[in-house]
Amino acid sequence: MQYRKLFVGAFALAVLAGCQWNDLQRAGVGAATGAVVAKATSGNLLTGAVIGAGAGALCDDVGVGICN
Repeated sequence: MQYRKLFVGAFALAVLAGCQWNDLQRAGVGAATGAVVAKATSGNLLTGAVIGAGAGALCDDVGVGICN
């Protein structure tokens, strides 16, 4: 069950990160999504937010097509 929430959250991050114009906006969306996923899976909120922010900010730099 927790893996399902994790995958849904990761998908939401990818979709929402694609709607933003710059790295700072994508990092904000990533941090929020990471915190929500961490809360849903009983993880650490700060760690989830940091990982989500990094993923959001770097999404377009690694060549993921949805983040452009």
